[in-house]
Amino acid sequence: MAGTGDAHLRGTDADILLRVDDLVVEFPVGRTGLKVHAVSGISFDIARGETLGLVGESGCGKSTTGRAVMQLPEPTSGAVTFEGRELTSLSRSEMREARTHMQMIFQDPISSLNPRRKVRDIVLEPLHIWKKGTKAERETLVDKVLEDVGIDPERAKTSQAHEFSGGQCQRISIARALVLDPALIICDEPVSALDVSVQAQVINLLEDLKERYGLTLVFIAHDLAVVKNISDRVAVMYLGKLCEVGPSDELYRQPLHPYTNLLLASIPVPDPEAEALPHEVVGEPPSPVLPPSGCRFHPRCPNAQDRCSAEEPKLREMGEGHFVACHFPVEGVVSWDETVLARQVTTDGRAHDARDEPITVGGNATTPVPDSGG
Repeated sequence: MAGTGDAHLRGTDADILLRVDDLVVEFPVGRTGLKVHAVSGISFDIARGETLGLVGESGCGKSTTGRAVMQLPEPTSGAVTFEGRELTSLSRSEMREARTHMQMIFQDPISSLNPRRKVRDIVLEPLHIWKKGTKAERETLVDKVLEDVGIDPERAKTSQAHEFSGGQCQRISIARALVLDPALIICDEPVSALDVSVQAQVINLLEDLKERYGLTLVFIAHDLAVVKNISDRVAVMYLGKLCEVGPSDELYRQPLHPYTNLLLASIPVPDPEAEALPHEVVGEPPSPVLPPSGCRFHPRCPNAQDRCSAEEPKLREMGEGHFVACHFPVEGVVSWDETVLARQVTTDGRAHDARDEPITVGGNATTPVPDSGG
């Protein structure tokens, strides 16, 4: 599979906020002279107001990709263009200023918050650092953002992060990301450490805030059910490469790459009597230090042939906006039942919890559902 090729990148007609070209991130392995090929030449773009879901197994390079966009760490090679500026060429001070327009939400909400400070001070700190507005304006803005994410501003004045549940701490992390009014937020597995019902609350909250604040999101996750609910487009990664890119509904309805089919078939079915979907995969993911030649998925792929080990496939369009990097893509419509998604979707696209009750969070018309922990 390949991230090589740019057939899936959109032209200048689209309002592209972020474009990544041939991104490579490698890490040295001690003094051995070997390298971990974490990200190996991937390209993608995100239109303003869009949500891109980035999915794949643990270790596929999706989190490294998100951090490399922020230049944390700096990419080994490639280009990252944000709001028309090429980030890899900026000085340290220029990059520091650029990061005010792009923020991150991390996987572990509690460890990402300073345990010694009051929650309100944590959210207020970015405004102090960048000297945004007067003191009164800063305090008013922080109160508004905290209310928007479902945190009581008065409690935030007197409480530290450990006094809140995991779901509430993730809301605080979201408030900290929002306070500088960014254009882009990179969500690095923001719900994987939370209970299922709390995950639905946070997903709905992000959708509400996206509309209210005019945000563009990169949503990184390994839970395909979560990604389907929130994403406009989905990019599937395997061992540092892109294998499939397409609109969310189309990719889930008709996955073309054998690896995407494997991920979908691996989603647990919330029905003890349901028949497991047939799928075949061999062995464990190869080492990113010495990745396979040709298609990196070929040692585990049920469709692999001699060509797959010798020639790396390029992304090519197989449907409207649907691209796959595979010499022998899956033919026809794959029969898989959407009931495998642990969270169902209503007609308005909102997530449901395990009781099949819609979750609503934040906003003027609804009241936040209290987190029960997690």
